[in-house]
Amino acid sequence: MNKTIRRASVFALLLVFALLIRATWVQFYEGQALADDKDNRRTAIETYAAPLGNIIVAGKAVTGSAATSNGDLRYKRTYTDGELYAAVTGYASQSYAPTQLEGIYQSLLNGTDTRLKTVMDTVTDKRADPGDVITTIDPAVQKAAYDALGDKKGAAVAIDPATGKILAVVSTPSYDPASLTDANTAGAAWKKLTADSDKPLTNRALRQPLAPGSTFKLVVAAAALEDGLYASVDEKTDSEDPYTLPGTRTVLKNENTSAPCEDATIRVALQYSCNNVFAHMAVQLGQDKLKAMAEKFGFDDDSLDVPVRAYASVYPSGMDESSTALTGIGQFDVTATPLQMAMVSAALANDGKLVSPHMVSQITDGGGDVLKDYDDEASTSRIVSSATAEQLRSAMRTVVEKGTGTNALIDGVTVGGKTGTAQNGENNSKAPYAWFTSYGTSDSSGEQVAVAVVVEQSDAARSEVSGNGLAAPVARAMMKAALS
Repeated sequence: MNKTIRRASVFALLLVFALLIRATWVQFYEGQALADDKDNRRTAIETYAAPLGNIIVAGKAVTGSAATSNGDLRYKRTYTDGELYAAVTGYASQSYAPTQLEGIYQSLLNGTDTRLKTVMDTVTDKRADPGDVITTIDPAVQKAAYDALGDKKGAAVAIDPATGKILAVVSTPSYDPASLTDANTAGAAWKKLTADSDKPLTNRALRQPLAPGSTFKLVVAAAALEDGLYASVDEKTDSEDPYTLPGTRTVLKNENTSAPCEDATIRVALQYSCNNVFAHMAVQLGQDKLKAMAEKFGFDDDSLDVPVRAYASVYPSGMDESSTALTGIGQFDVTATPLQMAMVSAALANDGKLVSPHMVSQITDGGGDVLKDYDDEASTSRIVSSATAEQLRSAMRTVVEKGTGTNALIDGVTVGGKTGTAQNGENNSKAPYAWFTSYGTSDSSGEQVAVAVVVEQSDAARSEVSGNGLAAPVARAMMKAALS
């Protein structure tokens, strides 16, 4: 063999070795990444080769699977009352990555979760029977919220204070997840939904923090009582009316100019939603103490999973005194989701203790055996003292019985709440947000529910936008459904 042939042979062998090394790398190191790639059609073929497991509400599946004529995609996801439950289920699509519970439990629902495999499945390499996701959602409360919000742009959340179970998660305008399931039609539906200025794909209940307005005054009052700034909700405060923001000439006025807000007690200040009282109280406490109390309730937590990851509600820092004063009335850079404000009411209703909110009760395998029980794993933390919680519940009852929240009254139910009307846009140029957060206790059974509602936009005239006018009736319908 001459030198030229020998060199060519060595070069050819090196190419073969390089090819073998590359093939090994792709198969063993990049294989999973390629398999998980959203553009890998084989993944979709495998996922939709058989019916999926289901998401369960009150013992009934609100999802299903139907045979298709799509060739290699044999099944597609179906939904019962899709628009009603979209903020809970999300969607499972042949074309797009799944969202909400469909996304979180994708492997359980399509049978690839390793916990589902039997010994025989492992031996035969057969895909296991899919599991199910059992939610905490109460269909009556969910429907009451959805119907009451109607054509309004907004969101609502209901929580059982004693267990942390989320009874309702509603975001409007909603969408039908079924429109995104079929690869043949999903593209057009996606384009329409994403082009909609009302953003129906956004889960406003969990993932759109907005200025909470006067509902945040509950957090400020809790901080004042816990700190000892005031010993009781019936102790007079040191509050001039009108109140000039520190270091400025800006006068902070109250919506009701005839309300008895000068030196008002916390009870009266909540009853009439006195801005001067809580703005001054925020300055007296200081931003650090307010932030600490807000964080105890759940603000600034960017890892709140219910199990859907909720966006963090925010209490800002690094402010001057005038900005701190504005945070006392839920303005400046304070933001909150309806979930967060429902957590505030839930903690106060539950004697000052917050049970971790969750909207999945259990996940089960294909035979119905429980793989994980989230109800048993719910944690409880003390937010405020029992005395503080009782005083604030009492003051919240005053708000509903003879204050700004009378539209939440329910026969046979003791209701406490707080209204809020939050400024929106530069110089309050847009329609304000209408808020209401509350708790209800059945006079006969003692059962409780905590809710929060925000209405971002409605057909009401700007002068008619209020927490009592728009949000409280939605909360009332939800509480009534929960405690009926």
